[in-house]
Amino acid sequence: MNQFKGEKNLLSEKKERFSSAGFIFAAIGSSVGLGNMWKFPYITGENGGAAFFLLFIVCLVLIGLPVLLAELAIGRSGRGSAATAFVRAGGGKNWMAVGFLQVLAPFLILSFYIIVAGWTLNYAMIAFNGQLFSSSNYAGEFSSFISGPMPIVWQGIAILITAGVVILGVSGGIEKFNKVLIPGLVVLLIVLMIRAVTLPGANEGVAFFLKPDFSVLTAESALVALGHAFFSLSLGMGILLTYGSYVDKKQSLGTAALAVGAGDLLYAFIAGLIIFPTTFSFGIAPDQGPSLIFIALPAAFSAMPFGAFFGGLFFILLAIAALTSAVSLLEVPVSFAMERWNWSRKRSVWILSLVCFLLSVPSAMSLGMVPELSFGGKALFDWVDFVTSNIMLPLGGLLVTIFAGYFWKGAAEAAGLKAGWFRVWLFMLRYVAPILVFLVLLHTSGIIKF
Repeated sequence: MNQFKGEKNLLSEKKERFSSAGFIFAAIGSSVGLGNMWKFPYITGENGGAAFFLLFIVCLVLIGLPVLLAELAIGRSGRGSAATAFVRAGGGKNWMAVGFLQVLAPFLILSFYIIVAGWTLNYAMIAFNGQLFSSSNYAGEFSSFISGPMPIVWQGIAILITAGVVILGVSGGIEKFNKVLIPGLVVLLIVLMIRAVTLPGANEGVAFFLKPDFSVLTAESALVALGHAFFSLSLGMGILLTYGSYVDKKQSLGTAALAVGAGDLLYAFIAGLIIFPTTFSFGIAPDQGPSLIFIALPAAFSAMPFGAFFGGLFFILLAIAALTSAVSLLEVPVSFAMERWNWSRKRSVWILSLVCFLLSVPSAMSLGMVPELSFGGKALFDWVDFVTSNIMLPLGGLLVTIFAGYFWKGAAEAAGLKAGWFRVWLFMLRYVAPILVFLVLLHTSGIIKF
């Protein structure tokens, strides 16, 4: 007897599949997020620019793609939610705990991710109506905004948009949403890149990003690059396990993994050619995290011709990136709820969206409205980010490599690789990826430092 009451309901839902192109767009949409717009410039700026970018590419190809392929193959083989993917793919019942981890992680991530998504929606609006650029105190405006009640309103709007997409289903909602927004995202990226590289003094930023100096790299740089390659592909958070279950058996997973990796790399590349020329042109340090996006760059846009227009485009770009990732994050627990409790998609989406929104409110309030919601010098928002991004995700990814490399008897058939490529893939999963991902876990959790 099935342990999950809703198996028939979920399997009925799973009759709906991504088209080949739709799956690629959806998977790229999950990996195209806010991190490449502020985290990537921040860590690249700290670790030597171009040399770090090349190291990131190597890590993405050698480690990111093998783990990406493993998650897709497990998902398609299991044809269930992330919670049961490992068991249905042939693992023992103990592996269900790993699946639960990969359902909980994206749900918790979404609870703080929609907060920042709401910020981008607000900034897109005030950039286009000119309100953003009427102030000279961008730091004060940002601090005032996140300390007030309006972020809660905007994160509510963000979760409503996300829910509205997911409730329409796989092909009717997620696929169509990404098919429309991802090409639009590409157009915005190219327009903003052209504007950035033609700014006075932009050549210095381009050189910093594209002319490597390998003498600046350290052992820590390697782990940071590996960690970003891992996280930028949405690994370890159940998304690709879930999306893999919607992929047709005729779809080549190897080709799909390469396409997703190429899309993620292209986004990072163009993002670098937007951020670094702009920051160098206006004398801005590119290692400021969120303040770079919401404080320093608005000041830069206000100083350039047609700055309100380009600033508006930039924040629309950020909002699109945030929402495509939010849709992927919500689909993971929705798939689980349909399977576990036999809920309809509509019911699953609305209940989980409401719970997620309620969880997000204390995190938003901890950033200034209720400073008492801080522990050990960190706001609740930062704690949720730290636990999920630095512990749960690398742990989930590590367990994926162990399962696929050592316990999964059906790996060869599920991956669909030719014999030579399969041996390379299995070698990476057994002997390279687990060690490196474990080092990332130790590093991001703060256990080891350089």
